[in-house]
Amino acid sequence: MDAWEERFHGNPNLVIHLLKGGKSLRVEVFCENRKSAEAIRERFGGRVREIRNSEWQKPLEVSPPLKIRGRFLVTQEERKAELKVLAAEHAGRELISIPPEMAFGTGDHATTSTCLRLLVDIGEGREAGWSCADLGCGTGVLAIAARKLGAGDVFACDYDPFAVQVTARNAARNRVEGIVTEEVDVLKYKPRKKYDVVLANIFSTVLIEAFPVVSKMLAKKGDLVLSGILASQAWGVFEAAAGYGLGFPQIVRKGKWVTARGGWMADLDV
Repeated sequence: MDAWEERFHGNPNLVIHLLKGGKSLRVEVFCENRKSAEAIRERFGGRVREIRNSEWQKPLEVSPPLKIRGRFLVTQEERKAELKVLAAEHAGRELISIPPEMAFGTGDHATTSTCLRLLVDIGEGREAGWSCADLGCGTGVLAIAARKLGAGDVFACDYDPFAVQVTARNAARNRVEGIVTEEVDVLKYKPRKKYDVVLANIFSTVLIEAFPVVSKMLAKKGDLVLSGILASQAWGVFEAAAGYGLGFPQIVRKGKWVTARGGWMADLDV
């Protein structure tokens, strides 16, 4: 449910129904025209049906901007005039504009916002030019922030081809260059290099299966940030990670979600 709400965040015409005792969902999105509905159907499946005599006058809601440490202001706003106002009101912070689209990671979700805060801590403690891999990039907000924090080589990938497109679009929107985007199944990916920082904001069930790949991507003395982990599933994730020599001395819980920062256990001060 969190993932679907995030994909359509700000859309007042989204309705989510719990089915079968809360074990499955039905997602309904009411659109102004068939073209918009067909675009959603093409990506996610389902069916399109017409509802007559409906009025669609509600404006798309924009959530309040999100402050990330003293460094960033993440906003869903994309209008130039409003962005100028935000920049003036929050002088000293870099703006990152991530309009709500059908990709995960506008910054509102607990996992994304916590990853961003940990990424700022990491980036400000490293010399410029560090490398970064964002596994499950969604909207690309983490990859964009990494570049703004001084990362050199940034790789952003996602299983969802639409997310890869959104990441490239948001990078251009924020005038950020140098992010390599790729459609990737992280469970089958064969890493071509190692990275100083690896970010993986993906569901815990996928994380557990992805550790063979993640461990091959993380450089010696590297920082690893994991999220998308339900608190009830965190111990299983950390046990699986330990089997590959990975540990997490910094764990942040926000609501029902857990985000962890760590790396190779041989490198950690524990």
